[in-house]
Amino acid sequence: MRSLSRVILLLSFCVIVITGCKKPYAPPAIQVDYKFLVIDGILVSSIDSPSVFTLSRTVRLTDSTTASSPEPGARVSVEGNNGEIFNFTEQPGGMYKADHILLNSAITYRLKITTASGDQYLSDYVDVKQAPSIDSITWQQQNDVYIYVNSHDPLNNTKYYKWDFVETWQYRSPLEAALSQNNGVLFYVDSTNQTYNCWNSHNSNEILVGSSVALTEDVINKAPVTIIAQNTEKISVRYSILVKQYALTDQAYQYLQVLKKNTENLGSIFDAQPTQLTGNIYCVNKPSEIAIGFFSASSVQQKRMFISKTEVTDWNYDYQGRSCDIFTIPHGPPLLVYDYPDPEYAPYYFSGSTSLVIARKVCVDCRLEGGINKKPAFW
Repeated sequence: MRSLSRVILLLSFCVIVITGCKKPYAPPAIQVDYKFLVIDGILVSSIDSPSVFTLSRTVRLTDSTTASSPEPGARVSVEGNNGEIFNFTEQPGGMYKADHILLNSAITYRLKITTASGDQYLSDYVDVKQAPSIDSITWQQQNDVYIYVNSHDPLNNTKYYKWDFVETWQYRSPLEAALSQNNGVLFYVDSTNQTYNCWNSHNSNEILVGSSVALTEDVINKAPVTIIAQNTEKISVRYSILVKQYALTDQAYQYLQVLKKNTENLGSIFDAQPTQLTGNIYCVNKPSEIAIGFFSASSVQQKRMFISKTEVTDWNYDYQGRSCDIFTIPHGPPLLVYDYPDPEYAPYYFSGSTSLVIARKVCVDCRLEGGINKKPAFW
């Protein structure tokens, strides 16, 4: 017993010494607010798909948010080595956009950025790559739904590929209202103002690249695009994905591979560790200033695919468990006046000539889930 007491006393002493010797350490790298300029985007040669570059600034690891800070007020353009210039128009959120750009594959292009503070960034001149057609977009279900892209270049000239996508899906409110109201006036809904069917969209934010260098032929077979979790809203009615394909240079592919590892695979000491990014964009007036980004130019190929709920199995979307209370209130003449005081409720349908059934607004208006009630042109 006395030996046990000695052991406990010794352990207690060790704990006190160890904890007493601990001092917080803040590495200098996480204290300095570098605010490096980050350039994301690709110059697209297409009359249908716009070219968009997003400019932002890095944040410190110690900041409360991991989101980058948009860079407004910049002047963005693309210059050809023949003097051709394409100017970009600023959009909200640090985005800069240009439509209907057709590039000449016989010349090279570079990106030029002048920030609001007067710093100027230039990229190297790059060739315009030609993307081959997408052969198909396929999917298979293993509880979740996995979507793949397939392509090949019969000329064996591409080797390095990049993809992004736009998802669009139809979903419905739990209840289909026959009535709605505007400024206290009831009206019957029709196809132009219904709130039962809505459509939402989402742009990809993953780095999707692939290579056929290790193969004898320039073929991409079942490159992963995205995963749709089982029983989610995206395939509660009908789902669509538009995949866009670009061609990359070897240098651009290697850069994106490093960026992908640095941003997606860090979680333990066994993961790939951070690697310095070496892009092709530089600050002209401050040569020591780091710019994060790689400028590329490519044509684009695209293909769309649909998946209906009837095509998947065991897909049971539960409207996120929301409660859809409904009840009836007296509603005499004039019947087209709606003055129920609780804004959480909305008209549902008339019950006879003297009653109105109302329901929770979140159950009769699909727009409250973030979508719109206008069917897309491609639907």
